[in-house]
Order: sequence, then structure tokens, then C-alpha cells
Amino acid sequence: MQFLGTVIVILSILMAPNVDAKIFEHCELAKKLEKAGLNSYKGYSIRDWLCMAHYKSGFDTSFVDHNPDGSSEYGIFQLNSAWCDNGITPTKNFCHMDCQDLLNHHILDDITCAKLIVYSKNSMNAWDSWSQHCSGHDLSE
Repeated sequence: MQFLGTVIVILSILMAPNVDAKIFEHCELAKKLEKAGLNSYKGYSIRDWLCMAHYKSGFDTSFVDHNPDGSSEYGIFQLNSAWCDNGITPTKNFCHMDCQDLLNHHILDDITCAKLIVYSKNSMNAWDSWSQHCSGHDLSE
């Protein structure tokens, strides 16, 4: 009986929502991105980053999506598991971090990894949502 109680406690902990997660407001996220040096980074504006994050995660740091190829995407920028270690699929872990670290409200590590992606891929085309919804569109609203 004690074993069953332990199992229930462990399962409830594992299934509990990430209390360190956050859904950012538009202006709040814009300020964080600006402070982290993303405005004009590799020619992209804060509006580009906001547009991409809006379409990828809805500004939700806890968002995880699973792809048909077995990889997953994590956090506010939906960084693919090729860039972090998810402990499940083989990965190159280019950003040298645990994918779970992308799921909290501390987004400086997300920003650092996203900058590396843009730098190494030479564009924001690494995100299909940016290519489809943001590139070439009026982002002034």
C-alpha cells in the first residue's frame, strides 16, 4: 500500500504543470528581446522575433511540439531538439543545453540559442513560421 502511495506522489509531481513557465505579453517580450540585443541582430527587427514567437508558441515558454521525424521543439521560439539535449532522441546539442531549460520563464538561454541558429543558418528561415507568416509581411502593427 505504501508503494502505491509513492507511485501516486511521483506521478502527480511528473504531471504537474511547469510552474516556472510563462506566457509573455507582447510588450513585455519585446522589452526582453530588446534588452538581450535582438533588435537588428543579423538584420532582423524585434518585430521579426515577436512575429515568429507568436506563430510558433503564442509566447508560451512551456510549449512543446513533437515532429513526425521524432524530434521535438521547445519553448517560446520552438527550438528543435537538434539544438539541445532532450534525453530521448540522438542530438548534436549545438547550444550545449538541456531542452527542459527552454521551458521556463528565464528566456536568456532561449535567446542565446536562437541567436546561434540565426548566425549559423544565416537567417530566420530556420523557422518555417517566420518564412510563412513574417518574412516580407508588414509587421508594423
